Amino acid sequence: MKFYEEKDYDALSRRAANIIAAQMTLKPDCVLGLATGSSPIGTYKCLIEKYENGDIDFSQVKTANLDEYKGLTRDNDQSYYYFMHENLFDHVNIDPANTNIPDGTKEDSEAECTHYEEVIASLGGVDLQLLGLGHNGHIGFNEPAADFPQATHCVDLQERTIEANKRFFASADDVPRQAYTMGIGTIMRAKKILLVVSGQDKAETVAKAFFGPVTPEVPASILQFHPDVTIVGDQAAFSKIPR
Repeated sequence: MKFYEEKDYDALSRRAANIIAAQMTLKPDCVLGLATGSSPIGTYKCLIEKYENGDIDFSQVKTANLDEYKGLTRDNDQSYYYFMHENLFDHVNIDPANTNIPDGTKEDSEAECTHYEEVIASLGGVDLQLLGLGHNGHIGFNEPAADFPQATHCVDLQERTIEANKRFFASADDVPRQAYTMGIGTIMRAKKILLVVSGQDKAETVAKAFFGPVTPEVPASILQFHPDVTIVGDQAAFSKIPR
């Protein structure tokens, strides 16, 4: 594991964008696994700036998103489809046909999850997977559990996750209770993993996930077994790391 400690959120976003840009330069037709939530927004802003400056080109890039709420239509401003277009896709020269996000409107969970695994396989797998880190150690929507789920699956969201996400909705009652998410096995098959994390409120989770035992009760801890993981955080998020 490589750790990059930056002074603040803006600095860590620039560092993460530089790592993604390097991947795109190395392999212009790379497959990027993308994340949503507040953590990667700054990274996406930096990537848009790099594109506008002519430093990177998305024309051959393919993407596969980690997850999507079940039950939200793609025009819902809280869907991750909407989020990705708002925060990245609509601002760069990516081919919409090359972007892939689980379809939250599909009622048949097993069929949609099987289909999404087939999509990722057809891309040749993910070259670089971007991740955030939940307060309870979740990655994607893989919540603390008795075991590590392998493939893309439908998950019941835990109350702490619903609580964390309710700020984006009119009320907690409007937050979807289920989501489609890549499984831990799917994430671990990515060739490289880049995790971004910021804030004092994530410091204890960082210490548990990357310096504690590997356990499905802290899903991100499995990343300790991945051969190529880079974690970019600010000083606050890294404040409880053993020195």
